[in-house]
Amino acid sequence: MQKLIRIGTRASLLALAQSTWIKGLIEAQYPETTVELVKIITKGDKILDVPLAKVGGKGLFVKEIEEALLNNEVDIAVHSMKDVPAELPEGLHIGIITKRENPLDAFISNICATCRELPQGAKVGTSSLRRKSQLANIRPDLVIEDLRGNLDTRLRKLDEGKYDAIILAAAGLNRLSLSGRAKSFFTEAEMLPAVAQGAVGIELRTSDAALLAGLLFMDHQETSLAVRAERGFLHRLQGGCQVPIAGFARLAENTLHMTGLVASVTGDKMVRLALSADTSDPEGLGVRLAEKLLAEGGKDILSEVYGHEMH
Repeated sequence: MQKLIRIGTRASLLALAQSTWIKGLIEAQYPETTVELVKIITKGDKILDVPLAKVGGKGLFVKEIEEALLNNEVDIAVHSMKDVPAELPEGLHIGIITKRENPLDAFISNICATCRELPQGAKVGTSSLRRKSQLANIRPDLVIEDLRGNLDTRLRKLDEGKYDAIILAAAGLNRLSLSGRAKSFFTEAEMLPAVAQGAVGIELRTSDAALLAGLLFMDHQETSLAVRAERGFLHRLQGGCQVPIAGFARLAENTLHMTGLVASVTGDKMVRLALSADTSDPEGLGVRLAEKLLAEGGKDILSEVYGHEMH
């Protein structure tokens, strides 16, 4: 293994927690190797007052880090896989996907334990269209407002009384040892997770075969198969942050079971379907589920959201 590995990471508390975790795994495996964290400020970290959907969505948190990889300024990048666009720049790939954390969404409030207990017209904060549409479907009476910022910022805004409740990924809370803040978790049936939610991926240059081989000990096959299916689904739907899309796959007895959802932003239109297949072509399963969703009403919903006809 090379003597120095530079990890490109966002500077948020959560990103640093994830990168520090990966750094620890590499150093434990290769005591002779020094691992450095290189903090990179991304566009998504700079624009905090505008909903993600309006400023370009997913790529906002990875573009600058990918540029550092392509310029040989860092050796690997550690990402929350749900921030990674379906298409990657030429010369880069996601070589490793680590064991998935809790993939569900957490309900956090200082006044009640579940979203069903919130008073009529309560104010809920989330920056995700996926969460907004599914929440509006459960509780159309709630006032759902945009909530941007890092995890700690969002919790602070809740504690300052700006919201009656907020929704965050359970994985982020767990990684920052804040799982005690979650009052309850939405079931998969209530709120289907984002594609790849809870999974951390390692991106590297396709030319660095020896580095990839040395780091493969961190790859978790079950998570990798599920995330590949979910990303195939996302890719077919041309999905980014500006679309209410959810997709979640799990492996059981060598069969991949995947559920996908497309919704209107208001949550009044929703198509949700499931499909299963063996593990030989996870991406193909995701694509087939996406095709099925499009055929059964998803196409009309997405065409409305995108403002152009889906193909």
